[in-house]
Amino acid sequence: MVSKISFKALTLRAQMAVFSFFLVLLVVVIGGFFVIQKVTLVVEEEMGLRAVAIARTLAQMDEIKDHVGVPGGWEYIQPIAEKTRLATGVAYIVVLDMERIRFSHPVRDRIGKEFTDLDVGAALANHEYISRAEGVMGHATRAFVPIKVEEGTRQVGVVVVGVLTPNTMQVLHKVSLEVYSFLVVGLIIGLVGSLLLARNIKRAMFSMEPEEIARILQERTAIFQSMGEGVVAIDTRSRITVLNDGARNLLKLDDDVAGRPVAEVIPNTKLPRVLETGEPEHNQELLIKDTIVITNRVPVKVDGLIVGAVATFRDKTEVNALAEELTGIKAFVEAQRVQNHEYMNKLHTIAGLIQLKHYEQAMDYVFDITEEQQKITSLVSKRVNDYRLAGMLLGKYARAKELKINFIIDPSSYLSKLPSTISSNALVIVAGNLLENAFDAVRTEVEDKRKVFFKIIETEGELIMEVRDWGSGIKQGLEQKIFEHGFSTKGQARGIGLFLVQKTLNSMKGDIQVQRPEDGGVMMVVTLPVGMQLGDDTDEND
Repeated sequence: MVSKISFKALTLRAQMAVFSFFLVLLVVVIGGFFVIQKVTLVVEEEMGLRAVAIARTLAQMDEIKDHVGVPGGWEYIQPIAEKTRLATGVAYIVVLDMERIRFSHPVRDRIGKEFTDLDVGAALANHEYISRAEGVMGHATRAFVPIKVEEGTRQVGVVVVGVLTPNTMQVLHKVSLEVYSFLVVGLIIGLVGSLLLARNIKRAMFSMEPEEIARILQERTAIFQSMGEGVVAIDTRSRITVLNDGARNLLKLDDDVAGRPVAEVIPNTKLPRVLETGEPEHNQELLIKDTIVITNRVPVKVDGLIVGAVATFRDKTEVNALAEELTGIKAFVEAQRVQNHEYMNKLHTIAGLIQLKHYEQAMDYVFDITEEQQKITSLVSKRVNDYRLAGMLLGKYARAKELKINFIIDPSSYLSKLPSTISSNALVIVAGNLLENAFDAVRTEVEDKRKVFFKIIETEGELIMEVRDWGSGIKQGLEQKIFEHGFSTKGQARGIGLFLVQKTLNSMKGDIQVQRPEDGGVMMVVTLPVGMQLGDDTDEND
């Protein structure tokens, strides 16, 4: 257990070096053993063939044929055998007659004595062959060749030629220097290769150890799964590769969908389109199983190549709730800022009148501003029964006073409780942006044209909103272009408001018309249907 822990504690480079060392050592030892064994067999085979050739040569000599088996014949045979043995370097040459009596031998005392090795039996039966045996001189390969006379019809003896051959250990001992050199070179190459490989692997892993990558992966997975938004990723074949719990819950999926085509899981998804175009798509609405979601889709690029795409989903109801809360806070803060600025000016005026001891004028001024504020507050609170829109209108009224713009709210305006098909936040976005554009249009006009008109009424099946200004108007042919994202006649960093108005109206099946009154300026007429379900065209708009 200690060795395992200490090995795991090593760096990736050290682990690969140790592993490569033992791997190369094992390969060299096992490979070397089999190579040496094969070399030994080849040497034995070659030595055997050589011994057969020598034995055949001797068996064909007339001196040996004539004197084998003849008393005293060894005196002729022994010199020939010894001369041949010394010339060829074989271990021994033994000539036998059919009674197994030696007629030659390296040890002269054994001449005339019986050859007791049982391997000679087949040779006495007119067979030629090679055998291997362990004798007093060592491991030997022996060739047995019959001696025949009368044109090979009668056998008179046998020639035995023995060649000492090394065994595996002897071969290993002889080539030990080469083996050790090969082992050292192999280990060095293995170590260098493992270090280079480890360096390249670490470079590919951003110089992190496997444990660090595993920890980061666990942390990222935990974060990924705990996200409130649903996340779906696909590969270049439009197959799902990643799906978090948020997406699983939002899409109401029970089984594992990894590896399946995204079109099967999200039928009206546009993720494959992002793969084709390579362009991100932000804040798009999508209808998924009776739930309207806000989705962002972006391509995933590695080294400039698109390798997939990722989509995030969030329930539009949650987004609207957050947006409405944020819109209400922003409207309240803006109203408070403007109101504070206006009241500071009025307080300075009252303070100045008091210092001048114009008490009656100060009282009249207080009554005038109080009456004016009460009138507009009463009108808005009684005629507009949506607190967000009412708060926004009062804030815009204070803003208009600050800009010295005459903001007129039609007394005939009336809005009851909004139906569920019209979002209060959406209505505030539309009215707020149209009014802000109208303020911008008249801000630089002369006093009698520095005015903005607002009206909202309900009819049977429709909600109509009118916003008019007496500014310089819109050039001919730009009636639709003004609603494009980024288009503006007011310079850079503009061109968002009317685009947002158009997008918001589209989500509610609404419509906006641009009109040119005869006495100048522009009138925006918004029509919203009452009673139509939101998101009916979500897929089309998406």
